[in-house]
Parts: sequence; structure tokens; C-alpha cells
Amino acid sequence: MISEPELIGEFGPDHTAEAVGGFDRKPPTGRRRGHGLLWAATGALTASAVWATAVFAYGIGPAPKPDTHGYHLDARSCSTMRMKALTASVGERADAPSLVPGSIEHPALDSIACSMTLTAPQSSEDGYGWRYGLHVGLKAELHKETDPLPEFEARKEETLWGDGADRTEPVPGLGDRAYLLVVDESSSELRVVEGGAVITLTLSTTMDYAGSDQGREPPPVEPAAPAAEPYHADLITDMRDVMKQLKTG
Repeated sequence: MISEPELIGEFGPDHTAEAVGGFDRKPPTGRRRGHGLLWAATGALTASAVWATAVFAYGIGPAPKPDTHGYHLDARSCSTMRMKALTASVGERADAPSLVPGSIEHPALDSIACSMTLTAPQSSEDGYGWRYGLHVGLKAELHKETDPLPEFEARKEETLWGDGADRTEPVPGLGDRAYLLVVDESSSELRVVEGGAVITLTLSTTMDYAGSDQGREPPPVEPAAPAAEPYHADLITDMRDVMKQLKTG
């Protein structure tokens, strides 16, 4: 017969807790639990600091949206093409600025394109003869989600026609960055980026026979169009005005 002391001895204090399983284990004391939480919080703060450092140093994480600088684009934006400097150098407007099909209005990107023609005064009293003129184009884009500057730089020598420019010159003091592209002797392109806005003015010199719309045949030999370079300073002046108008219009 087993005595009562032997039964008690089986489960006495000298027996380890593992002998009866883990169900009777006591929870850790409040001091130990707080110590663990402190280490967990310290680890979280350290991880946050490391992540913040990585974001700052290596650009990890979402990129900030570009500053729109107050630019606004819509169907009325073509009216910003006042071209006062170019008009004063050439003569007069042959037509009002018109919207070119293909405008974009989207939460990520707005885009418009416009064109107009300037022409020199009549070259003869009867109203007939060759007259030179300027065809001016405007293309404006407003990027609202991504910064256009890297792509702007990558394409700084590529014209809107998709060809490479004969010469590319930086224009200081205009937007965040600006380039004047000499496409050929009679065509140039001025491109500006400011925050999320990318604005381009194109300039092409043309020759037109005044009177052809009345059925009069022009002479067989067309004179060469004038060079575009004399109008570069006026193009820059008018670009400043367009940029200002696109912010206030």
C-alpha cells in the first residue's frame, strides 16, 4: 500500500513544471512584460529611423507631387498667345490663336496645343507679291502626379517633330530649366520646365504669296524664307508672357 507522503512527493516543489505540461505556467510578472514592451518600442523607433534615413538618402518611398506653380490649362489657354514682341517685329496677325485637336484633361496630366500665324505688311500697293510670315505653335503640359524634369532633360535635344536639333542652347533665368533648339535655319523651338509645367513655343518662318486667294498665280520661283534666329529674343520675351498668362488666366 502506497503511503500518503509518497503521493504528495510526486508533485512536490522539487518537481519541474515541465512534468505536468505548460498549462500551469504562471504569466511573466508585470516588470518583465514592461521590459519586453520597452524593447519592442525601441526596436520600432529604430526601424522607423532607419526607414526615414533610407527614404531621405536613397529616394525610397513615394515621390512627392510636382509643384504646379499656379498653372492652369483648358480650352481657353490659347488666348495666352498674345505674341506681342513677335508681332511688333513682323507686322500683324494673320489669324487668331486656334486650338489644335488632341487636348488632354486628366487627373494626372493636362495638355493643350495651339497655333497662329503672323505676317508682314503687303509688299506692293496692289496687294500682290511675296510676303514673309511666322507660324507660331504653343504646346503646354501640366504634370500633376510625376515630376517631368528627368524626361525633360532626357529629351532636351529632341524637337516636337521627333528629329534632333542642329543646336541646343540653355536659356538662363527662364523657369526651372529652359533650352532653345535650333531645328534648322528657318525653324526654332523654345522649351521650358517649371515645376510640373512643360511649355514649348515653336517658330517657323514662311513665305506666302499675297493675292493667291483671289486666284492670281504666284511667280514660279519662290524666294527663300528668312532665318529664324533674328526672332529668338522676341520668342523668349513672348514665352515669359505666355508663362505669366497661363498662371493668371
